[in-house]
This record gives sequence, structure tokens and C-alpha cells, in this order.
Amino acid sequence: MHDLVLYCKSYRNDFLRLKRLLASINRFNADGLPFYISTPITDHELLIQTVGQEGYHWVADEEIVRANAQADFAAYQAMPGGLSQQIIKSEFWRLGFTENYLCLDSDSVFIRPFYRTDFMVEDGIPYTVLHQNKELFQLATDRGHLRVERDLRAEAECVKALFARSGPNFYCAPAPFIWSARVWQSLDREYLQPNNISLWELISPVHPETLIYGETLLKYRAIPLIAIEPLFRTYHYDWHYYLMKRLGETEEKLRQNYLGVIYQSAWESELNLGQSQKSIPSRLIKCFKRFCRYLQSFI
Repeated sequence: MHDLVLYCKSYRNDFLRLKRLLASINRFNADGLPFYISTPITDHELLIQTVGQEGYHWVADEEIVRANAQADFAAYQAMPGGLSQQIIKSEFWRLGFTENYLCLDSDSVFIRPFYRTDFMVEDGIPYTVLHQNKELFQLATDRGHLRVERDLRAEAECVKALFARSGPNFYCAPAPFIWSARVWQSLDREYLQPNNISLWELISPVHPETLIYGETLLKYRAIPLIAIEPLFRTYHYDWHYYLMKRLGETEEKLRQNYLGVIYQSAWESELNLGQSQKSIPSRLIKCFKRFCRYLQSFI
């Protein structure tokens, strides 16, 4: 068993982004950390055609689902993709490949060399991304986007209530996430089994996996908590991206503080594999709104 691997759950629409991520891993993975990719079985052939077969280990999403005897496979098949992917990412540990994993999104890209010590201390204890999101909240408030803080605080309060914790809200996002199998095991042992439920019933749009992981760690202390700030620069919204660029932010400058960047897939339609499902008028309206937010960054 490895003490740390890289892992990305992907699907066919994101394979061009995944190809870019893999290229950055091949370039900057200084310690040769193993990289695992999971996709639906039906997407495997297209994955090979688009990304190739070198530089990663493939696992079927269905294998991860079946690794949990309590999982309802029919419920998985009926679940919206955005929700089921959260659960699959959270259940990867059950395969027994690793004690810890860096959970990446397909729209991530590394921008400088990275090492095992970026994610864990020498004795094998992983760091935990944990913060209060104050920078994003203040920036969103300054720019008039009041829903950002309101919605994220509401999510955090919902998950915090599950574990009967009071006090400040903490966030373990954005990606990539450093996750420990011991933390997920403690959730299963201390919360899911006593309540006779599975993770498939717990994770929901108001109970996202990142907050559940953080609250589980704070509640059961399966590993020592060594907090760090986010590893990647994430542009949460297009107005956020435009504003940071207006202030002079570049990948070259980001290398000083970040290992990588996440470019939201919604803004890079040219990297969607296959034809767009949206109508031309819908795409034009979307482009117009984005252009307006770009102009707003000058204000």
C-alpha cells in the first residue's frame, strides 16, 4: 500500500482537460507519486483514445462503488453526475491502494515541481487544507456578490449541525484535497454505521463531501490536524478571474505561493470533448454575460 497517491475522477466531457492535467503531472511530479484515474467503464475506450495509456493507473468508477458493501448500485446509476462524483471521490480509499490521496479535478493543472513533502510531513501525517474563506468572502462582498458568502456559510452551518459542533465555520476546499483513509474510516465507524446509513445517503447538495471530511476530522480526530492554506489558485467565478488578471496575476507570479491553478471548466468550452448540448442563442447569451463581467472588472 502507498502512503500517498494522486487521484482524479473524470468523465468523457473532461478528457481534454484531463490530458492537460496529466501532461503537467508528467512534467512536475518530482517524486514520481502514482497517479490514479477513475471513469465510468463506458468511457474507458475514449479515455485511451484521448489521453493514451501511459502515466496513470485506471480504475472503473463502478469498482469504487462496489467496494462499499452498503452502497446501492441502482441509486448510484440514478444519481446526478455532479453528486455521484463527490461520493466516488470520497470512497476511493476503500480500494486499499493508499493511506492518503491528493484528490484532483480534471480542470486542474500543476505549474511547478511538487514533492511528497508538499502534502505530508516526514512521518506520514498528511496536511489538511483548512481555512475560514475570509479572503474570498471579503472580495465577493467588495464586488457586490453577496450570495457567495451567504450560500457557502449556509452549507457550512448545515454540515456543522450534523456533527453538533458550534463555533467558526471551516472549509477544506478548494481542490485539490489531501484526504486520509483514516478520516473516512472514522466517519464510517463513528457516524454512518451507528446511524445505519451510507455515504450515499449522507452526501447531498447541502452536505458536500469537502465539508463532511473537515467536520469528521474535527469531531473524531483520526489524524493530527496540521492545517495549510489551499494548494492551488482557484478562480471560483469568472469575475474573480478577470479581477485577478486585472491586478496583474499571472502563472509565473503564482508559482511563488501555489503548486497549480484550477480553471473552471464552465469557462473553457473549447476543452469540452464532443459537441455542445446548448443552443447557439444560449451560448451567445452566456458569452455576453461573461463579457459584461469582464467590463465590470475595470470598475
